[in-house]
Amino acid sequence: MTPELHTDRLHFLPYRAEDEDHFVSLLRDEEVCRWMGQDLVPEPELRALFAAILTEVYPRRRFDVWGVWQDGVYVGHAEVKKTGNVPGHELVAALAPAYWGRGLGGEVVTGLLRHAADDLGLTEAWGMVGADNTASLAMCERLGFRYVRDVVGDDGSVTKMMRIPTISSAERQPGGEERRMPLG
Repeated sequence: MTPELHTDRLHFLPYRAEDEDHFVSLLRDEEVCRWMGQDLVPEPELRALFAAILTEVYPRRRFDVWGVWQDGVYVGHAEVKKTGNVPGHELVAALAPAYWGRGLGGEVVTGLLRHAADDLGLTEAWGMVGADNTASLAMCERLGFRYVRDVVGDDGSVTKMMRIPTISSAERQPGGEERRMPLG
């Protein structure tokens, strides 16, 4: 079962039926879709996808997916899952535009990295970031992601494939500092 996660300011909760409108609203936002590198999906398809999270993903433990909340307010979406995009587990995060520029993206990704290490036993994680998404690329650099290669879509769009070693609780220094392991 997808566990609840917490960071300093955020609460990652598995989706509940009453969260459907939040999920749909986030993923129907044109800016969010643009920076996620995806087309705007029709609302009925998003509602079907949300239903599949509740009826297929969670019961079959296919991957971990959460609604992200701050002080009881829905601020975004997060996932850790195997995809065909990368040779391992991909971290996926999307925040509502009203919450951009507050450091929450880095906090989401850090929470996902800790879950990947502590709960899933992963030694590395991957991310896919649009080449034009300078804010997310800068965040990835600050967090320690390393560029692997460009992926060019059929439409000519460029996405940066990024990799990062995970940090388990055992590898964290006393006082919360993290030791970065060198990339192999």
